[in-house]
Amino acid sequence: MANNLPIKIQNYIDGSWVPSSNSNTFSRENPANPEQIVFVAPNSTSEDTNRAVEAAHAAFAPWSRTPAPVRGDLLYKFTALLEAEKEEIASIITQEQGKTRREALGEIDKTIREVRYTAGEASRLNGETLPSERPGIDVRTVRVPKGVIAAISPWNFPIVTPLRKIAPALATGNTVVFKPASVTAATAAKIVELFEKAGLPKGVLNLVIGSGREVGTPLISHPLVKGITFTGSTEVGSMIYRLAAERIVQVQLEMGGKNAAIIYDYKDLQSAVDQMVPAAFAATGQRCTSISRIIVERPLMPELVARLKDKCQAYVIGDGLEDQTTLGPVISEDHMKTVERYVKIGLEEGATLVCGGNRVDSASGGYFFEPTIFSNVKSDMRIAKEEIFGPVLVVTPVDQFEEAIQIANDSEYGLAGACFTNNMELAQQFVEQVQSGMLHVNNGTISESHVPFGGLKHSAVGPYSIGTTAKDFFTDLKVIYSGSR
Repeated sequence: MANNLPIKIQNYIDGSWVPSSNSNTFSRENPANPEQIVFVAPNSTSEDTNRAVEAAHAAFAPWSRTPAPVRGDLLYKFTALLEAEKEEIASIITQEQGKTRREALGEIDKTIREVRYTAGEASRLNGETLPSERPGIDVRTVRVPKGVIAAISPWNFPIVTPLRKIAPALATGNTVVFKPASVTAATAAKIVELFEKAGLPKGVLNLVIGSGREVGTPLISHPLVKGITFTGSTEVGSMIYRLAAERIVQVQLEMGGKNAAIIYDYKDLQSAVDQMVPAAFAATGQRCTSISRIIVERPLMPELVARLKDKCQAYVIGDGLEDQTTLGPVISEDHMKTVERYVKIGLEEGATLVCGGNRVDSASGGYFFEPTIFSNVKSDMRIAKEEIFGPVLVVTPVDQFEEAIQIANDSEYGLAGACFTNNMELAQQFVEQVQSGMLHVNNGTISESHVPFGGLKHSAVGPYSIGTTAKDFFTDLKVIYSGSR
């Protein structure tokens, strides 16, 4: 794969691959080997964005009239193509994003399952027939597509997250303008290339690569855009929410997390550790659903911390293309400096550094950082409150389960949470009282491909993605009263 680098990428507008209107480009380095350029892509303008929206708008009428099962069939064709090319695409993901090849392949497999489910949903866009208060009147509801959807995706999951937006949008009859994170534009281009191979009509899916200022803001502000689905930081999501509110346009926002796992009255600590460490350090901790806080019953803390340390020190850090690697680099030099800054903050706040805390020197100069654990972390410390989005896990001891619940909820975020306990009364208390959208009892924070995905508080706005709730965002509801004459 490396011999084919750098990959040359273009925008995809109205069924054609085209450069940006100003012909400007940018390059993306491999975070495991910054001297290696993975791709060169267009640095697009608002003019390119406008053209893409107009193409999607023109394609909307014929696409929305295409029978829904036919739209689903096209998604099935896409998944077959993705399955056939997943080895190549996994290499691209690893080289531009940094995650291990095993993680990249796992992300692709999850994408295939989710898109297959969504393809079936195209045949399940059912409404209701309701009784009328009046004789001779039939009442029913139907779902209709919105129009042009702006799909804005992040860099940490460059294939599954875009497809959580694109697939349900297409299944329900919408057209799409896709703005990916610039640093993972090569995977974005492969997504569009596969849809082109599957026979998607021109204009139905458009790709515009560029900055938030030149592409993102014009896209969400465009009067022809009827819905905005975004995954990324809460700061950017809040800005999108404000701009959308000015136009009274619906949003689906999936944003940050500071997810807590409670371990209390639980006998098998090794089982909890075996599930929590991957939940903390998968994708090098760069996941919105990462477990970044463990709240533990005080008598269990010494053994827990020792087991966490042993598990973390077993990681093999390096280039994700190498088979032995189990922890890849962070996304960029700037992000590595951010993680370093939080380690320094944790030490200044008085937390105990159990292991890690340093960047890893390598011959390639990659952005490698050790998996890091802090113990004796107080709930008001910044490392316990702020989303670090890196390989940092903090441990807080408590004396009462009620205190654990209070600390878990002491966050502006509410995406995911976990509880390990042999006491089912405590498990039920956790489920009832913790303010998060996805809760896991005695298992790690793994989401499934047919189940709604979303959060509460500052972690999400709008209907959950995936599963039966996705169509609540991607369709509007019409109510129809029919008389006999």
